[in-house]
Amino acid sequence: MRRKHYRSLDPDEVFLDSRNLPSFDNQQFEGRIEQPISKSVLVVVSLLIATILLILFGQVVNLQAFQGDNFRLRSESNTLRHTPLFPERGVIYDRNGEELAWNNPDRHYASSTGLAHVLGYISYPNEEELSTGDYFPTEYLGRAGVERSFNDLLRGQVGVQIEEVDVRGELTSDYLLATPEDGKDLTLSIDRSVQSQLYKLIKQTAEERGFTGGAGVIINAQTGELLALTSYPEYDSNFISGGAEPETLQRYFNDQRKPFLDRALVGLYTPGSIVKPIMALGALTEKIITPEKEIVSTGALKLPNPFVPGEFSVFKDWKAHGATDMRRAIAVSSDVYFYQIGGGFEDQPGLGIDRIDKYAQLFGLGSATGLEVLKEESGNIPTREWKAATFPDDPTWRIGNTYHTVIGQYGFQVTPIQMARAVAGIATGKLLTPQILASSTPKVAVDITKTISPQDFKVVREGMRLSVIEGTAAALSIPAVAVAGKTGTAELGTTKKEVNSWVVGYFPYDAPLYAFAVVMEKGSSLNLIGSSSVMRQLLDWLTIYAPEYLTTTP
Repeated sequence: MRRKHYRSLDPDEVFLDSRNLPSFDNQQFEGRIEQPISKSVLVVVSLLIATILLILFGQVVNLQAFQGDNFRLRSESNTLRHTPLFPERGVIYDRNGEELAWNNPDRHYASSTGLAHVLGYISYPNEEELSTGDYFPTEYLGRAGVERSFNDLLRGQVGVQIEEVDVRGELTSDYLLATPEDGKDLTLSIDRSVQSQLYKLIKQTAEERGFTGGAGVIINAQTGELLALTSYPEYDSNFISGGAEPETLQRYFNDQRKPFLDRALVGLYTPGSIVKPIMALGALTEKIITPEKEIVSTGALKLPNPFVPGEFSVFKDWKAHGATDMRRAIAVSSDVYFYQIGGGFEDQPGLGIDRIDKYAQLFGLGSATGLEVLKEESGNIPTREWKAATFPDDPTWRIGNTYHTVIGQYGFQVTPIQMARAVAGIATGKLLTPQILASSTPKVAVDITKTISPQDFKVVREGMRLSVIEGTAAALSIPAVAVAGKTGTAELGTTKKEVNSWVVGYFPYDAPLYAFAVVMEKGSSLNLIGSSSVMRQLLDWLTIYAPEYLTTTP
């Protein structure tokens, strides 16, 4: 077989050269492998690159050599500033929608009297508060009353704006980081007009009759809402919030009447006879005595002195009442009657100090009421333990201590709001938590009817009504509404020349809606005009200007 021989080819024999093939279309590069770049194109491209490099170099030189100082100064001088955007503080209204505290743009307070301790005041943060980082130096914080208790709601949410400023402090740019949220508005249960009138009457009586001060509380016995909560004397919220002068502030602090003391909430007072209805309920519940049994008061109870034969310890009544049953004992406020059912005498058993303490606590005495405020005093109910701690040189509890405690003396101390709450409990059988914000929802702390029967409540309520009809609270007898009440005159000190004047009660009698407590502080024991006069004048005012509060409809 004949073999074929193949000759290898060189590339230039495969790729045709157009110069050897004149018929190829040179414009379409036929017959060519590549087209060489012309010198003119290379020159243009080179010039373009050189120009760009020259421009960039020039800019570098300009920024570094000519504008370097300016940019350095700008970078050092321009700063980012976080600016707080303060929201509007929430407005405070009374139950009828009247403004009590508002912004214009500073904080302003209603000019009517009697509101300072309820509303409080505002001021800038102190150094300790600023150190926490939670507050700004120029924002307002609540310092007392509602302003303080509900500060977080009223304050709102502070916004933040980021600003860039130059060396001259001029704004160059800004950005809203967080939007401010205005504070929440609050509607209080307080009626501004009732509050103001009660305050004016307390103030007038104090100034005319020589009392150091006073306080008044009116509470809705069905819901716990506070219709009035006032204390005399008071400070000026507008003046304090506006930045009072040091001299004026010093006068406030030096005032012996203590205008910064909220007597309604933290004032501690010996209650005297206003605790007798509670003691009566305890005696009935414990079967110590029947409502009909009479105890004779000749003006004093004489107890044989166990240490000195033939001598007696004498416990005085404020007058000789004769034979009194429970209803009348409440109405005329017989001390001898309550000495005997409290501590016992001869064949009449007594509650004893432990059960006295039990029933006082049942009605909320000796403890804070739970009102949404930051400060509220608890008070004190005398007990064996209390005496031992208070009088270590004479720690033994004696029957005389029981006698004095059951009529609201000795170491007994209560606040006006505690007494208003307790009387509301007598009226309805429910111990409520007081509320300063408007609300129709009651907060029941204790259902007293689980301990005390309706029949026993009825007896005591009838005694309090009799007190108004013909007893010590007769000043509260008015045609417009049936009132149940109880007065008290608590003696102060060893000389007993000064007293606290009390009146408590509720209305309407048949369908209780409001309970009240008024105390006039530290007046002469010879004075016959006090808390009962204040409450009577308020009832007369309500009859004309706010009769809706005297009806059974809330």
